[in-house]
Amino acid sequence: MPAVTASISESWTRIENWLAEHAPATYAALAPPANPADIVAAERIVGRPLLKPLVTSLLRHDGVVDPSCSLLPGAYRPMSARETAADWQRFKRFHDKRTEDMEGEEVDHDFMRTGSSRVLYGHPQLIPFAREPGGGHLLLDHRPETDRGRVHQAEATEGVRRGSHEAWASLPTLMEAIATSIETNQPLGNHTPAVDEEQRLHWDVSPTGPSGPSSPSAAADRRGPSGLPHNR
Repeated sequence: MPAVTASISESWTRIENWLAEHAPATYAALAPPANPADIVAAERIVGRPLLKPLVTSLLRHDGVVDPSCSLLPGAYRPMSARETAADWQRFKRFHDKRTEDMEGEEVDHDFMRTGSSRVLYGHPQLIPFAREPGGGHLLLDHRPETDRGRVHQAEATEGVRRGSHEAWASLPTLMEAIATSIETNQPLGNHTPAVDEEQRLHWDVSPTGPSGPSSPSAAADRRGPSGLPHNR
């Protein structure tokens, strides 16, 4: 019988409890719940309902108020509903719809096969929900195809990257994997949780880990063998 993924709320409770005890600075940086009106406004801007796991997460914490507290592996910081809408507006300007329309289904086939796509960068149904200091984002796939609900990485120079690590299967899967990793002090891919002198959670990067996605070697080197992003 396949394992049942914990709900976003269950994972947040585990993460909060661990942070309160072990990394109180990061715990204090968690924003209060989002105003539902901000979520409605974000949905109006992006032109579609946000997937339920993202809404549930925003209603728990509307991002992280301290930019120095990343929370997610790879120095990614969850964004607020307003930040999500603002970053989506900037992100979608880069969408090359003409090329996507010309290549048709080949765009998705190539993305699944190689694990990366420059054409999909800026796609309006790939919605950013976390960012890292270098300008990269984590995206939640809102397209109606196979990858709906999956988490991707995006950088302007490399496009959209589809990690093969099981943690990227969905936002609930990612949050559960983070909760388990910090509770057990076990690596999440090639990232191991640690607490710095200022009592903030950060993630140490190890050169080893499970095999990652098939992608161009430069991108693979940046991600590390696990398919999870390197800290910057």
